[in-house]
Amino acid sequence: MKILIDVGHPAHVHFFKNIINNLKAHGHEVAITARDTSIIKYLLNIYGFSFFIIGKHNEGFLQKGIGLLKKDYNLYKISKKFKPDLLIGIGNEYVSQVSYLINKPSIVFTDTEDANLTHMLTIPFAKVICTPKFFKKDFGEKHIRINGYKEIAYLHPNFFLPCKREELNLPKDEKVIIVRFISWGAAHDRELKGINNNSKLDLIINLSNYGKVLITSEKPLEGELEKYRVHVAPEKMHSLLFYSDLYIGEGGTMAVEAGILGTPAIHIESTPSGQATGETCGNFLELRDTYGLIYFYPTQDLALQKAIEILKNPNSKKEWQDKQKKLWSDVSDVTTWMTNFIENYPNSFYQYKKENQALK
Repeated sequence: MKILIDVGHPAHVHFFKNIINNLKAHGHEVAITARDTSIIKYLLNIYGFSFFIIGKHNEGFLQKGIGLLKKDYNLYKISKKFKPDLLIGIGNEYVSQVSYLINKPSIVFTDTEDANLTHMLTIPFAKVICTPKFFKKDFGEKHIRINGYKEIAYLHPNFFLPCKREELNLPKDEKVIIVRFISWGAAHDRELKGINNNSKLDLIINLSNYGKVLITSEKPLEGELEKYRVHVAPEKMHSLLFYSDLYIGEGGTMAVEAGILGTPAIHIESTPSGQATGETCGNFLELRDTYGLIYFYPTQDLALQKAIEILKNPNSKKEWQDKQKKLWSDVSDVTTWMTNFIENYPNSFYQYKKENQALK
């Protein structure tokens, strides 16, 4: 089978890397297309993948619209030449639209309920929509629910082995706190709010009373914040999360990554009405209510209160690792599941529908 996989975010590289290796090992031919960003290109190169660039990320509604047409056109040209049997992406309107144009099926994974514009541009054209089990929307007959999250594809014990702590130059007798700032440039981030720019430094100074603070940011850091920037190779970031004592920040993916790695995680993000966005996300609700691995708040003040509570507890890391064990006993190996689903498609789709219909 010839399979085209498009990646638009660093987390997509992590999600697909083991799936791609599995598919290639099973004799399938895989072509990779990607966005023109330094971190995506770095990760694809470090994992030994060749790839084609189809365009940059665009800012602003008009530029995003123009960029959509350009990326569709570039992906169409590559697809006509490669002639894939199946196209795959995450939250990916380009894959679904081009697959429709060339009359080939597409499988699109999504875990973001409030990505309304992306859903509008994707769902009508995709053959299969894969989501986590507790995703709060229903996309009808084309909807497949997986017993796990996209982050499990690369953090499951079957595939993830952290590097040695010494390689990260972490302090031995001091807690490590990871803080994440995002760019708010994604379509699903429009009108959402995170940490107030004017109080970022206050947040960092407060956290510094309890350990070593390291910032990872999608945007340039200003003034005093720069000295807190983390200097770790991107492929070792998950190892850093594994060894850390707390994650707090605006990145939803990183919050989930931290939680399932057994690190206390706090996500800060709110809707225009002031509601914590985690309340609208099935992943977040399950990880909070069923496993107690992450928390989410609409403001940094509420988040900081919980962070201090966690940091003052000398047993918090051990408690999270115990909760993590229950998670691993419940979820599926997403990489193996997705590999089997892809290479056996469309029979795998019909089998899923048959099995789940029998459960109703």
